[in-house]
Amino acid sequence: MFSVIIPLYNKAPYIEKAIRSVAAQTCQEFELIVIDDGSTDIAAPQPPKGGVIISYSDIEALIGEKGFLLKQSNSGVSNTRNIGVKLAKYDHIAFLDADDWWAPTYLEEMKALITQYPEAGIYGSSYFKVKNGKHIPANIGVEKGFSHGLINYFQVYAKTLWMPLTSISVVIKKNIFVEKNGFKPSLKLGEDFDLWARVAIKYPVAFLNKPLAYYNQDVILDTRAVGARLYEKHEHMLFTQYDKALTDNADFRFLFERLALYGLLKYYMAAKHREETKEILKQIDWSRHEKKYYLYYKVLSPAMVKCWFGLLRQAWLLKQRIKLIRLKK
Repeated sequence: MFSVIIPLYNKAPYIEKAIRSVAAQTCQEFELIVIDDGSTDIAAPQPPKGGVIISYSDIEALIGEKGFLLKQSNSGVSNTRNIGVKLAKYDHIAFLDADDWWAPTYLEEMKALITQYPEAGIYGSSYFKVKNGKHIPANIGVEKGFSHGLINYFQVYAKTLWMPLTSISVVIKKNIFVEKNGFKPSLKLGEDFDLWARVAIKYPVAFLNKPLAYYNQDVILDTRAVGARLYEKHEHMLFTQYDKALTDNADFRFLFERLALYGLLKYYMAAKHREETKEILKQIDWSRHEKKYYLYYKVLSPAMVKCWFGLLRQAWLLKQRIKLIRLKK
């Protein structure tokens, strides 16, 4: 039924929990493919802070007879997932990142969604964001009372900017993944959005509004794609050239504009990819978006915007200190 693919790169402290969450599924119709993408922390004498020493034999023992471990030189997460799909023997592909995990009924409930909506090309569930040990339900932009059904991916995403499809809460048909040529290997940020968009423009999207995956943000920062890092143009989905079918779609355009206004701020402040950023901003319909973005991009200088966000950061830190002082009393 399912081929589960876990790309692994320098996440030794977390991989055991991810694998155990797959092994504990109430639906056992799966194979598990773990691909180590040239990790340097497996069986390292000194594990990462807060981590544990784990060896390749430990990982193979955790996988057991349900699948296998493949080791390769580092080639990036997109290429690693693509290799996993090529090796997959089942018709439905499920992805899980090495520092995240699933609820025990994830595959069972995704199987039910597939049965109910066979016409869909991609299936997703809601999820929890794990931050400071707290499990925060994703604020997916579906209507109140929505439990499951077909959704307009672009409209739902644009409503709250919480991803309705993620790399840990999606099942995609293998033939559709192959048809769309999988993930673009050059992308290091937003490679999943790029693929989901190319699928959603052609095929129905089925969604289960129940959190069944855990998106772990309590991880070592240098192992995460998001953060303060500034990517090169070919690595970032905002600077990607999208198909005409997407750029001509009003729902996609609105979502892209929302993502761009949010995601380009740090590039604007750093004056990185200045011309490309200007070109993207030139095409935005400012009347459809929050006025603060017009202020940031069209009124204030990059230095003033940077100063403003620095002040906001200092105010947040002060608030946290006050909370800490009150808790100690």
